[in-house]
Parts: sequence; C-alpha cells; structure tokens
Amino acid sequence: MIPDSLQQASRPWRHRLRNGRARLFEADNLNLAGQTPFDLLYDDGLVKLRYYPPLAEQAIPLSSGEVLPVSKTRQRKPLVLVPPLAVNMLIYDLFPQRSLVRYLRARGFELYMIDWGRPGRHHNHLGLSSYFADYLPKLLVQVRQHSGEQKLSLHGWSFGGLFSLCCAALGDDPDIDNLVLVGAPCDYHRNGALGAQYRRLSRQGRWIRSRTGLRIHDVPARLLRSPGWANSLAFKLTNPVGSLQGYWNLVKNLHNREFVAAHATNGAFLDDMVAYPGRVMQDIIRYLWIDNVVAHGQLPMENSDGNLARVKANVLNITGANDPIVTDECSQAMAPLISSKDKTFITIDGGHMGILGSAAAQQQSWGRICDWLIERD
Repeated sequence: MIPDSLQQASRPWRHRLRNGRARLFEADNLNLAGQTPFDLLYDDGLVKLRYYPPLAEQAIPLSSGEVLPVSKTRQRKPLVLVPPLAVNMLIYDLFPQRSLVRYLRARGFELYMIDWGRPGRHHNHLGLSSYFADYLPKLLVQVRQHSGEQKLSLHGWSFGGLFSLCCAALGDDPDIDNLVLVGAPCDYHRNGALGAQYRRLSRQGRWIRSRTGLRIHDVPARLLRSPGWANSLAFKLTNPVGSLQGYWNLVKNLHNREFVAAHATNGAFLDDMVAYPGRVMQDIIRYLWIDNVVAHGQLPMENSDGNLARVKANVLNITGANDPIVTDECSQAMAPLISSKDKTFITIDGGHMGILGSAAAQQQSWGRICDWLIERD
C-alpha cells in the first residue's frame, strides 16, 4: 500500500503530465478563442465578411476583473475591422474576458469584420491592391447594404491599417468618416532595426535594377509565396527571447490548468498564421521595402492617381512603445502626408500583437478608441 505522503507528493506531477499531454495533443480542447457568435454576410470562397449581432448578455467581464455593462445605445456609424493578411481571426476574440469584438459590441457599435481567408497556391496572382482597391471597396458596399448606413468607420491593425489608409487614399469613398489605425506602417525606411535592413535591401535592389533591368515582378510569383509556417516563424523571431520565455513559463506552470489553457489559446493564433500570396510578396519587396512609396504619399500599386493627400477622414493612430515590427516613427510618418484636419497620434505599452489584444491594450486604448469614435458619431 502506498503511503498517503507519497500519494500527495505525486499529485502535482500527475497534474503536470496530464496538462502537458493536453497541451501537446489536445490543444483545440483548451483553446478559449473565437467564442463570440457572428453571422456570415459574404463568402466568395476566400474572403468573408462577418457581422456580430447584439450581445445576449447584460454585461461582460474584463481582464481587469471589472464588468462592462452592455450599452443600450446603438452607435449610428458601422465599424469595420480590417485585419492584416497573415493572421487568423482569433486575435480579435482571444479570451472571453479580453475579446475586442465583444468589447466593441458592448459599447454599442454595429460591428463587422473582414476575414481575408487562407489563400492557396492558386491565389498567387493576388497583390496588395487586390485587397485595398478591389476587395475592400466591394465589402464596404455589403456593409452599407446590411446596415442601411452610408457613413462608416474602419479599424485597421498592421497591414489592415495600411489597407484602410490606402482605401481612403484612393479618393473614391468620401463616406469613410473615421480611420482607427493600430500599428499601421507608413515609412518602412524609418522603422528601427528593420528599417536599417530595408534601406540596405533598397540600395541593393536599386543597384540590380539599374545594372540589369531586373525587377522583383519579373520573378514568377509562385516562387515568392510565403507559407503560413514561415510567417509564424518570422513573427516569433522579432522577439526570440520572448518566444522562448513563453515556452519556459509553460514548463514552470504545467500544474496550472488555466495557464496551460491560456498558452494554448495564444498558440492557436501564433502557430497558425496564414500564407502571403506570391504577388503580395512581390509588391511588399518592391513598393514597401525597396521604393518605400507610402512614405512619399503614393500607393503600393501600378497606375493609380491615389495619394495619401486624398485622406480626409478623421484619424486616430495608435502605436506600441515596444513594437519592433512597426515603430512609432514608421507609423506616424503619415501625419504630414494626409489631409485630415482631425488626427490624433498616441503611443501605448506593448508590442505589435499587444497593442491590439493584450490586457494593457484593453486598459489603455480600447476605451479611448470607443470614446473617440462615439464623439464623432
């Protein structure tokens, strides 16, 4: 018979083994993300448009322990979330108590979200302008038809912020009233350590172009497709110490089921990123990294008279103090280029992911974004 003392001593290890096995082999069962219901309004087989109906609850919990009452007042202008390409949608609905879609819906916004889908190899013809000049305007038509409202607001994170800015810069939609841009790039050559690499690549690319006439678009697009696993790895390598620390913290906290579930939830986002089509990579290399066209007010596309000077919407620009992917200098370079009379630039704590979905973002920017939009409703 095993003594009670030995049985008690073995329990923590049993918990660790059980939780470790669940994290490795049953991560989907631990995942807390993506629980907020939505209606699918549009689906062309790749790109989708979601609508989040009013919440059934009277109040929602926040990560701070507070409770947010669900507003009975409906904001008139629809709010459209525009995500970047490489992410899945879980980041917007990561935890029940830290869900951006639930928070915005609780504040009374008629809420829509674009899902760019998972491009396969047969989508390598899609470039940057396919998203901001073709897809996005068509999806805004769907939003207007569903909501019955003409004027609307865009909330774009990362590349989604660039898409929102470029869509407004086309000058074809005067009813985009508000732009909330979170970690949105502009001047790639003024982007910290990454900016130094882009400047070096720009010199090399221009030298090759002048000597040989070869341009990146002369390379077959299929050869430049960036698969999802590569995008996940590249994201983690922007903070390798933090990535390793996350796994070490998991080992130390295997006894804690809640911690393991939180790690699995974050992993469902970080480990499952989406591919970039080959033409998108061509456009990124040429227009953003080598020619840095947005920093000069131009759009990353051929044959367009669009310009950032055409942006007249109210702009709220949010950057992260610890963001190595889009620094505040990179993003705020848009300030003198846009014609908006109402523009606000703030920097909050956090890195590129944290400024959108962390507990710090919930405390420092979510409320401010809502207040800013409500003042302009």
